[in-house]
Amino acid sequence: MKQRITTGIIAGLGFFILLYLGGYWFAGLIVALSVIGYDEFLRMNGLKNSKAIQIIGFAGVILLTLPWGWGGLTAAHLAWLLMFLFMAATVISKNKITIDHIAMAFLGVLYVGIGFHFMIATRWIEGDGMFWTLFVFFCIWATDSGAYFTGSYIGKTPLWPTISPKKSVEGAIGGTIISVVVALVFAYLRPELVSYTKAVYIGVLIAVVGQMGDLIQSAYKRIKGIKDTGTLLPGHGGVLDRTDSWLIVFPFLHLFSLFPHA
Repeated sequence: MKQRITTGIIAGLGFFILLYLGGYWFAGLIVALSVIGYDEFLRMNGLKNSKAIQIIGFAGVILLTLPWGWGGLTAAHLAWLLMFLFMAATVISKNKITIDHIAMAFLGVLYVGIGFHFMIATRWIEGDGMFWTLFVFFCIWATDSGAYFTGSYIGKTPLWPTISPKKSVEGAIGGTIISVVVALVFAYLRPELVSYTKAVYIGVLIAVVGQMGDLIQSAYKRIKGIKDTGTLLPGHGGVLDRTDSWLIVFPFLHLFSLFPHA
């Protein structure tokens, strides 16, 4: 626990400093996290032995994480180009790299790259990027903490026992309520940016979608028979362990245009 707290304080301090600085400082941090996260993804799937997959995959993750639009390239263009390069690798390698390999590697590029991309896009919202980024992060963390403590004290009904035995329905509800409370605090602080009604709506969505992101990662790790995706953060696991909710929540909110675009 001591190690977990120490790591959390140091990592959290560094994260908030770069988040405050914004711009390329925060973008650089997010790109670095995306590269480490994709490395964890490749390692979990036994794809670290293929140099071709690593080169294409890491290049793809970086390009998808960075802001799109330069040179006229869109996310769809980048995704198609990556798909083509991965498929070409199966031909050039004479099927030593199989379609199963590239399918998993391509999925990882989309999951990690697009997920982290929208964290940068949120911070880069003109004028109010800091507000919206903190809004989302604090609701995610409130959900996690609320679900943990509520589940620990009154949790009795399993939420999804085959995926995550320790999670409870009561914990999920508690996490959602705390997320809404935090969202309402943000609405109180900046009523010109978000109404109380919209804050409740977004708070609920963040809690529900964020917990689904957590369950997705839990399901994946259970299939792979591992506890953590990596060891970068002592006591906390890997990058994907810490960002499982982030990777789903940020793209979801942008998909439904729940706050301004950068």
